[in-house]
Amino acid sequence: MSTSRQPHSQSKNVNVTNFPGRILFGAAYYAEYQPYERLTTDLDLMAQAGFSVIRVGESVWSTWEPEDGRFALDWLQPVLDEAHARDISVIIGTPTYAVPPWLRRKYPETAAQRAPGQAIPYGGRQDADFTHPAFRHLAERVVRKIVARYAGHPAVIGWQVDNEPGIELLHNPAVFQGFVDHLRTTYGDVETLNDRWGLTYWSHRIADWSQLWTPDGNTTPSYDLAWRRYQAQLTTDFIGWQADIVRELADPGQFVTTCIDMGRKALDEGALGQRLDVAATNLYFPMQDGLRHPAPAEPPRAGRPWWLPWSGAWALYLKSDLSYGIRREPFLVTETHAQSIGESHVNYPAYDGQWRQAVWAMVARGAAAVEYWHWHTLHFGLETHWGGVLGHNLEPGRCYEELARTGGELQQAGDVLAGLEPEADVAILYSLESKWALEFQPPIAAGAGGDPDRGAYDRVVATLHQGLFDAGLQAAVLNPRQLGTDPAALAARWPVLVVPALYVAGDELLSLLEQYAHHGGHLLLTFRSGYADEDARPRPRVMPGVLREAVGAHYLEYTNLAEPVPVTGLDGRATAWADALVPDTATPLAWYEHPHVGRWPAVVTNEHGAGRVTYLGTLPDPAMARGLARWVAETTLPDDPWGDRPGSVTVTGARTADGRRLRFVSNWSWETAPLRLPVPVMDLLSGETLDAGTEFSLGPWDVRVLIERNTQNA
Repeated sequence: MSTSRQPHSQSKNVNVTNFPGRILFGAAYYAEYQPYERLTTDLDLMAQAGFSVIRVGESVWSTWEPEDGRFALDWLQPVLDEAHARDISVIIGTPTYAVPPWLRRKYPETAAQRAPGQAIPYGGRQDADFTHPAFRHLAERVVRKIVARYAGHPAVIGWQVDNEPGIELLHNPAVFQGFVDHLRTTYGDVETLNDRWGLTYWSHRIADWSQLWTPDGNTTPSYDLAWRRYQAQLTTDFIGWQADIVRELADPGQFVTTCIDMGRKALDEGALGQRLDVAATNLYFPMQDGLRHPAPAEPPRAGRPWWLPWSGAWALYLKSDLSYGIRREPFLVTETHAQSIGESHVNYPAYDGQWRQAVWAMVARGAAAVEYWHWHTLHFGLETHWGGVLGHNLEPGRCYEELARTGGELQQAGDVLAGLEPEADVAILYSLESKWALEFQPPIAAGAGGDPDRGAYDRVVATLHQGLFDAGLQAAVLNPRQLGTDPAALAARWPVLVVPALYVAGDELLSLLEQYAHHGGHLLLTFRSGYADEDARPRPRVMPGVLREAVGAHYLEYTNLAEPVPVTGLDGRATAWADALVPDTATPLAWYEHPHVGRWPAVVTNEHGAGRVTYLGTLPDPAMARGLARWVAETTLPDDPWGDRPGSVTVTGARTADGRRLRFVSNWSWETAPLRLPVPVMDLLSGETLDAGTEFSLGPWDVRVLIERNTQNA
């Protein structure tokens, strides 16, 4: 299957953020999973808790279509009717991510393969080759049946196509042949491919397209990068194809989205987002002490499932910033957790106040909806111990009571929250292609064991985001497509641009970054930036190559750091990596304290045109990252009037649709935190007006939402 783009319907301009004039709040609801009939009870409880939306139907293809061609569509009608009677809106999911047993039995050729000839055993999800014509036929058939049946129901506001796409890299024969066709279109002839990929190495040169080997044994970095790009495009094309089908049948005003679990293997969130009407993501994060701020320097492994690598309030904000960055507009939280998440042995439900804090944090960073996965804890299946709003006893408890309070607050806030634009002091450039390349050839090790860290890129991004957050700064996340082509406009919009480990980049992108600094921006680069070209080939130049003059320094070698190394000039330690930086015109900011690497600076900064380039040659620990972020702020950004606050308190800002400034003030600790107001405000939830200089206290795990008064709109 070729990844060449076919004509398709563009995403609609659906103003989901204003429906129904407030933040949507609710949960995934599966009446078909309940151990006994309780639809009326459940929806009454939801209405009483201020829930305004439910998500239904996405996981039960075998219920929608019990046998091949025999459909049962009416079972959802009572759920929609009862929801509508309580003014609860509904998002219906198409069920194509989990196939019924009859489909695997009758159409075994549709099974996805993780390696050539090795079908994924039945029993999980995303185990079908969604490019296969037979699967596409069956998927389209069931989707059309469901949408035609329920598009006209007044409760339905939107559609979720599939669910958490991009989990698998497909190795089916037709997929591989489609990849070969794609390469033929991209490179034109095998000699160009041989040259671009460096296939002279290890006798990999091919004389004909039929000689290209399958990816399961590949060792060539350029091949791997092309394979990952292709797989992500397959996912985008599949979701876009299904979205177009839904749009044919959906009522005007109904939106189309999918549930994005960020970071999946075969997923380009930015490209996929352009095929949707609104982005929707899953935001899971540790609770209890996993939401402390500041986070401990070395968070304990216990307290979070293995697939959540980070702890601290900053991690929730990073995921929210990544979500907003998909389309640079408000997003839906399709899933977040009510109680325990993950395995049966990982049970850390929130402390009192943390559910409420998390909701307001997501809203502050652009969430137009917050939905829990899920309403009730399941009594069967793999996710039996993934806690819902209600536990196995199906009785309202501590979680329900706090969510009911939060739902009431969201209703009280009303349309003030519709279409919020999160404020940001700095922008972070997120390069998915650099992430893929550094998964294939990680520059640093994971922990003390010495194994390669396949998550190295995200580790660098997370470290810098945490440093910014700990320094009191707010971040926006951009992908390279969102930078535009005008460096002066980029510098005017984003006075600071953080570029972590931009390993894969063309000369055009690097030139844009250089010109961004020349036109007045402060460019913060890290190690591995500018090192390889678009095909992941290291550049045959003295590094940092294209950016050397702008950086004002160069290096001829680098080393891993087996142990953290203290630095002078900034607090904290350098970890994992050190570029052997030699200043040309740059000024050192920090030096390693070490008999060998101490001859080189860890950080340098250089005036460039009207702006500045700062180069970080190592992976800082949290203290060093915070210190560097503070230096950048002092050098480049205006003073923050809210900067004088206790260490456990964060203040984030957002603009309302009419230009007013909201401040979300949170205390991420057990200790009561005093705060003196730098400006006059009104408490959005109580209506209380407070003058500048007023002192008030935030209780443990508390949050207040304030509107600044008598300030000019931006």
